[in-house]
Amino acid sequence: MNLNLLTIIVMFAVVLGLGYAALNFYLTKKLKEGNERMQHIAAKIREGANAFIFYEYKIVAIIGAIVALVLGLFIAWEAGVAFVIGAVMSATAGFIGMKIATYANVRVTNAANETRSTGKTLKVAFRGGSVMGLCVAGFALLGAIVIYCCFGWAGGMLGTESGEMGLRAITHINPITKQSYDISIILSGYALGCSIIALFNRVGGGIYTKAADMGADLVGKTEAHIPEDDPRNPATIADNVGDNVGDVAGLGADLLESYVGAIMSTVILAIEVFGHQIGFTSVELYQRMMLFPILFAGIGLIGCVIGISYPLLKPKLSDNPHMELNLATWISAGVTLVGGCILSVFLFQGIDASQLTAAKLNLGPITPWVAAAIGIVAGIVIGVISEYYTSYDHKPTKNIAQASKEGAALTITQGMATGMISTMLPVVMLGIAIFACYALGGMYGVGCGAMGMLSFVAATVSVDTYGPISDNAGGIAEMSGLDEEVRAITDKLDSVGNTTAAIGKGFAIGSAALATMSMMSSYLFAGGLVQAVESSLDGSLDIFLNIVRGDVIVGAILGAAIPFLFSGMLINAVAKAARKMVEEVRRQFRENPKILTGEEDPDSTQCVTISSQGALRQMIVPSIVAIAIPVACGFVFGPGFVGGILIGATLSAIMLAIYTGNAGGAWDNAKKYIESGGVEGVKKGEEGYDATHDAAVVGDTVGDPLKDTVGPSLDILIKIMSTISLVCVVVFQNFNLMHLIGIESLFGA
Repeated sequence: MNLNLLTIIVMFAVVLGLGYAALNFYLTKKLKEGNERMQHIAAKIREGANAFIFYEYKIVAIIGAIVALVLGLFIAWEAGVAFVIGAVMSATAGFIGMKIATYANVRVTNAANETRSTGKTLKVAFRGGSVMGLCVAGFALLGAIVIYCCFGWAGGMLGTESGEMGLRAITHINPITKQSYDISIILSGYALGCSIIALFNRVGGGIYTKAADMGADLVGKTEAHIPEDDPRNPATIADNVGDNVGDVAGLGADLLESYVGAIMSTVILAIEVFGHQIGFTSVELYQRMMLFPILFAGIGLIGCVIGISYPLLKPKLSDNPHMELNLATWISAGVTLVGGCILSVFLFQGIDASQLTAAKLNLGPITPWVAAAIGIVAGIVIGVISEYYTSYDHKPTKNIAQASKEGAALTITQGMATGMISTMLPVVMLGIAIFACYALGGMYGVGCGAMGMLSFVAATVSVDTYGPISDNAGGIAEMSGLDEEVRAITDKLDSVGNTTAAIGKGFAIGSAALATMSMMSSYLFAGGLVQAVESSLDGSLDIFLNIVRGDVIVGAILGAAIPFLFSGMLINAVAKAARKMVEEVRRQFRENPKILTGEEDPDSTQCVTISSQGALRQMIVPSIVAIAIPVACGFVFGPGFVGGILIGATLSAIMLAIYTGNAGGAWDNAKKYIESGGVEGVKKGEEGYDATHDAAVVGDTVGDPLKDTVGPSLDILIKIMSTISLVCVVVFQNFNLMHLIGIESLFGA
């Protein structure tokens, strides 16, 4: 069987996915924008989003060029090229997604205004969101195909035609450092390029959108007592711009990075297992283990095209958007699972059973597929748990809303408690998934679990992106003075988007944990930290890092603190920008009373400028910290210390990401529950409503940077730390201060 022929599946999937994205982009842009007022507001949002993304990409391009140059000179020139390819693919997907969101928002508003139909409006919003989803998966796999064509990671480099030579035997020497490297470093370079863009998009976009959101809420809602998205609020346009640069471009780059990280970490693990596992000598099985992740992802993209087509081609959608979106997701997942099972059987059948055992594929040919299926189930369960703790249909969020009757202090206290409690069940589910995947397929199985969680990422991102588009549409409806019925339709779509986003966040944190574990395992192999365990029944090499060794335990303690340092820096960044926003909104209200009477328009341009400048200035240091700490520690203390950092950072970041995401989401939905009249005795226009609502707004404002800046960025933090460590370990393994001065032996074995 010619394995290269199988890559036609991936090429077909890429062409199909990106072609469908282009078609939906064209069909969305063809729709009417509405009246002149609507077009004017949409143009201002589009202008602000374009300006920010261009400035952000200029900064990222400079930093990325420096990183690529360093990689090319001191690690491998191929890794530098792969880094650039990854960065370009991630940036392109984010940019296209942001562009379609700024075109789709006003068209959704107009669809709601003209049709007064939830189903028809849903179709427009979802078509716009599908462009982002399809681009995320399409460009990620396109980059992988480019890497394949440039460096042949699944073809000729695997060995001679007779199959006598494995890829581990094919290494290159860096002319400057004289260190050897293999294809895993090149694949890591590609993943790192995607991670860099994702980090800056998430951090920069998160700071922008939350500074604007907090400024708009704190002055507009709690002081001026005007509605959300009121045209009299100078920060409203900036808030809507933030939805596009943070919740669309940032989300897309984030999940593209997760998607690539899951695929590449699994491929790299196959390389390391083949190179280190005793008794594993089959080049044919090795080739199949390397190909499976990307082929499975290709089938997933095809499944997503089918699933996404369901609501778009269905003649008439119901007025139940939650059901329609769920069907699109489940169809995508179902096709992916069925196709993945066929792929797994076809790819691994006929392989000698002893070789499958040596590779720890304990269920035979279907092992990778079962591990991927476990990952999918775990992601869904984690998402459902997140929805329980954040939806106002359930008790935890209702309790926060009730606490708001007693003031902001109890609102915040109750929300913190809910967020902390909510970490337990997702972690238990993650533990079960990791244990099951490892028992079935070793660390390669864990990698397949991560890949399974994101195998139908195009569908989940499409559903997630439709939410911010609907939110923007509601803002445009409010600012344009359209009927309340129009805003009711967009609010219904937006509320469903918030619920479906909870499941998306479950997949994001779950896949981040599993992918980071896989990448960390590859790091331990590459760093020479894998030891033979005498008690091992099959005599194989087990991954073994002595946590009580001096350098490792100190590294773990330091690593556990890094997510808190990173999170604190992000919250500070949001607070600084929000403070300036609050001052500007207050100044305009104070100096021009005609704004609140509606006689004159506010100066929204100044608020957009404040958010842009604040985000661009504040995003650089936290982002560089994530890259610099593991590298600097590696060159000072060596690979064992960095191994400890990765363990500590991963464990604390998982807890912190779940806590911040769920606490922030619960505060947000508690406010919406009060606004919907769900709290008994607290109705709009009645005595006590304003005080209760103000307390809930304070809670929501506290949660804003947690759920939309800190939580999503932590997912990227742990992956980028693992990836950059894996890339650099080939150098600092032998070139570190402890090694050079000859005292590394003090740490013990």
